Amino acid sequence: MKIRTGLLTLGLCLVAVMCFAANDAMMGTWKLNEAKSKLAAGAPKNNTVVYEAAGDSVKITIDGTAPDGSALHSEWTGKFDGKDYASTGNPNEDMRSSKQIDDHTLNVTSKKGGKVVLTAHVVLAADGKSRTVTVTGTDAKGKKYKSVAVYDKQ
Repeated sequence: MKIRTGLLTLGLCLVAVMCFAANDAMMGTWKLNEAKSKLAAGAPKNNTVVYEAAGDSVKITIDGTAPDGSALHSEWTGKFDGKDYASTGNPNEDMRSSKQIDDHTLNVTSKKGGKVVLTAHVVLAADGKSRTVTVTGTDAKGKKYKSVAVYDKQ
């Protein structure tokens, strides 16, 4: 009985460590590598993305450029659980959800007024030094776009 309890405890500890390690892999500052990216014309450009712990949640801060050249700054605090959390600063979204698929992959959905306006598939490289974000979205005029952005960890 003691062996079974010990193994169960060890298993739960390993799962907890894997969950924290997965979240830690995305943490930090990511800078857009335009040379490796394929950004759609008319799509916003996220120059810097910062993932940081915020209690038991994650805060993501994005600084970039709107299609008209004006500066963009948005913030989202939530969990990688697939539930909607409020997003501020981006006029094209008011809610965002992020679901962790595995320790190197996230799926993100942005909504405006309950309608999906953007989906993103975020893949962290095996070495943890870069990540690729494939975005499919609809701009403010209703035009669809697709971009692939590559970010380098700072």
